[in-house]
Amino acid sequence: MAGNPIKRTTGKGGNYRKTKSGAGMTKKGVAAHRRANPGSKLKTAVTGKVKKGSAAAKRRKSYCARSAGQMKQFPKAAKDPNSRLRQARKRWKC
Repeated sequence: MAGNPIKRTTGKGGNYRKTKSGAGMTKKGVAAHRRANPGSKLKTAVTGKVKKGSAAAKRRKSYCARSAGQMKQFPKAAKDPNSRLRQARKRWKC
């Protein structure tokens, strides 16, 4: 264990948002992932207003459908309004 510092994942300089700020990855986190995985098409959350039928709208619809499945799979997280799952869905406007 010596020599391997613990990587900071949340907070200032982290790759993931804190739950209170909507969970999910930060721009910096996505950039780090794409550097580590060449060819990756990972993107940040679709949080703004989108045109109906646009690529962003389709990404949002797809994410919302996938995360709805997670809500069924993890009922404990689905019931807790402060869970990372619920906060991320709120940020994506699901």
